[in-house]
Amino acid sequence: MLEQVQQYLQALDWGAILLKFLHIAWLLAAGLIGMKIILTLIKRFEKRLVERSTEEGEPPSESQKRIETLTRLAKQGAILVLWVVIGLTILDQVGVKMGPILASAGIVGIAIGFGAQNLVRDFISGFFITLEGQIRVGDVAIINGTGGLVEKINFRTTVLRDLSGVVHVFPNGAINTLSNVTKEWSAYVFEIGVAYKENTDRVIEVIKKVAEELEKDVEFAKAIIEPIEIFGVDKFADSAVVIKGRIKTKPIRQWTVGREFLKRIKIAFDEKGIEIPFPHQTLYFGENSKPIDLKILDKFGDHSNLQN
Repeated sequence: MLEQVQQYLQALDWGAILLKFLHIAWLLAAGLIGMKIILTLIKRFEKRLVERSTEEGEPPSESQKRIETLTRLAKQGAILVLWVVIGLTILDQVGVKMGPILASAGIVGIAIGFGAQNLVRDFISGFFITLEGQIRVGDVAIINGTGGLVEKINFRTTVLRDLSGVVHVFPNGAINTLSNVTKEWSAYVFEIGVAYKENTDRVIEVIKKVAEELEKDVEFAKAIIEPIEIFGVDKFADSAVVIKGRIKTKPIRQWTVGREFLKRIKIAFDEKGIEIPFPHQTLYFGENSKPIDLKILDKFGDHSNLQN
């Protein structure tokens, strides 16, 4: 057995083996160099996109999210193609005939293609989602009724993380409804209910004053992009007159601004004596009966009428 192994080793063309080894090493080195070239070109491409978006006046936060998504997908695709080509070339160097493999792969691919329609649909949908900039990494979106922060956009899937930290993965081809909450700008829409006895003009003036003070605050001024819009009395609720309005903010800042706005509204209403009512009901017993007249007796008052 040992003699057979020695004879086999002596029969090998070590020069040719060394040459193939050097070819493979050169291919791997070329792959690494190609990766660096791809990364450099993508960085230049990213820089040009940033310059173009700046010239067009696009908000930096929006352009950054869009460019990061595009460059990341371009990087993944280019590196994948590079190493597939290098892998096939290495197989050819070690003596694996690629013709029959590619031919059989084509036949198998046709058979698999019928069962991989959803996968192809996911890739195509992901491509158009990215190309059209429907959502970007860092956006807050609602996909198929589920809302969350967009963490990843891959060729096949889109990943959301909701407020509770739950990660939701959606195949791109299965996205039926998509709403971007933070594209270009956001808005905090408020509905403030006050008692029916309040003067709504006075209430609106107080709301405007609170909003103006908020816009002057250094901490929140940069987040607010337009003065407050008050639409006026929106509806008559069961126990309140509802005043509706909107504050435009930079993307994803609407909730921070809105919470501070409501806190200051509560303080201002308390100072001005404006009532924020709680639900109440009037009870009737039959059509001919009158409402029950309830009276609160003073603790130290005259209770002689209760003794009779």
